[in-house]
Amino acid sequence: MHAAEMALAGWLYPLLFLTGLAAGFVDSIAGGGGLITLPVLLNLGLPPQVALGTNKLQATFGSGSAAWHYGRAGLIDFKDCVAGIGFTFIGAALGTALVRHLDPEFLRRAIPLLLVAIALYLLFQPKLGETDIHPRMKAPLFYATFGLLIGFYDGFFGPGTGTFWAMAFMLGLGFNLTRATAHTKVMNFTSNAASLGVFLLAGQVHFLAGVTMGVGQLLRARLGARVVIRKGTGLIRPVFIIVVLAITAKLIHRNFFPG
Repeated sequence: MHAAEMALAGWLYPLLFLTGLAAGFVDSIAGGGGLITLPVLLNLGLPPQVALGTNKLQATFGSGSAAWHYGRAGLIDFKDCVAGIGFTFIGAALGTALVRHLDPEFLRRAIPLLLVAIALYLLFQPKLGETDIHPRMKAPLFYATFGLLIGFYDGFFGPGTGTFWAMAFMLGLGFNLTRATAHTKVMNFTSNAASLGVFLLAGQVHFLAGVTMGVGQLLRARLGARVVIRKGTGLIRPVFIIVVLAITAKLIHRNFFPG
């Protein structure tokens, strides 16, 4: 049987649905939902490539739903995102295509250190993200640079992608944290879709598991987006920092202290 078609016990699907619910809520607020979903998929016995592909399938549900609701609330200017969508799609597709041939060990060890730096910066810059500030980069250059880089990273490795995008929007385009979170979901959806396409072509997606989790993602991502729209930066900031620290702790433990 093809790995992507391997049968899972029936009782596992309610667990996958609940996992999608939890991940969708967390991811729509501050990112990091993949820290919940990917370990669950790996623990089911799916090969790593199939777990990654399935994770991208379920993630498209959550990021797409969150982006839709942020857009309806008027927090996203989709016209300004066109260039970012294009560059992010290209970067993610390239990253996913190359991940099967390159050793990601350097990234695995470097990313936790970058995340620690982000967490410390946020802690010592308490006003960051409260209001829009003057952009430090022109939008075309910003989207070309970070679309390719972060898109590639998401396709190649993944953890912390939403965190990097939110920081980029705040520091590069001067967005407040609520607006940055909203635009992050557009880019997340783009890179998820591009990466998913590559995994689909390779036959490395478990459809039933991915859709089951995706339905949970849809429901909770919608709720999470509504909470952010209503509560704003006051809610996102502490959750954002907690997620950054959680991602960092998990990656440091896994990559520096294996076993």
